[in-house]
Amino acid sequence: MRLAIIPARGGSKRIPRKNIKEFCGKPMIAYSIEAAQKSGCFDKIIVSTDDEEIAALARTLGAEVPFMRPKELSDDHTATIPVIAHAIRETCHKELSQLDAICCIYATAPFVQAMFIKEAYEKLKLTKASYAFSATSFPFPIQRAIRLTKENRVEMFSPENFNTRSQDLEEAYHDAGQFYWGTPEAWLEGKVIFAPHSTAVLLPRHLVQDIDTPEDWMRAEFMFKALALS
Repeated sequence: MRLAIIPARGGSKRIPRKNIKEFCGKPMIAYSIEAAQKSGCFDKIIVSTDDEEIAALARTLGAEVPFMRPKELSDDHTATIPVIAHAIRETCHKELSQLDAICCIYATAPFVQAMFIKEAYEKLKLTKASYAFSATSFPFPIQRAIRLTKENRVEMFSPENFNTRSQDLEEAYHDAGQFYWGTPEAWLEGKVIFAPHSTAVLLPRHLVQDIDTPEDWMRAEFMFKALALS
């Protein structure tokens, strides 16, 4: 059995009600639910939330909400892995031995694509990794990054790379913030995701945008409309 678990708490601070705020004509969470449905990967699509309005909307969109997330797993400091582990236990406490893999899909990932969810599952199984998640490349070499000092002066993080051409530096990648496949053991044991036991599916940069601030939201809507994804 394969599960999609979509964490969607109700207490977003920087963008209030972010998980269900309308984004390009649909509630934000709708994109994650639809991508999970289109992928054909899942026996169940579960939304983990502490909010009755989010739960009701999720059900109308075709997801299941078989439990309400407890308060201690719903504050600003709760990490993702404990939330997914809780959802697994609540949903499949009698069927843990039948679980094949679980995919956490963030509720604020309107660019998520079913094809990449499917590709990541296949890579998880092929490589026998603990996790397979979405990532993308940095647009500029991180080895040439700079900082501003307390004196408002500039210094390099890695000054030894000042004279190295950008094309000669190793390419670096970052988490795309869309989805994370994992084995039941990895989630339930609390294994960290960014580690050698994990693998990644690389997304094009134009399909990746964090949405943490109103400015991010505006940029994401411009990108979404330009790509004609709806």
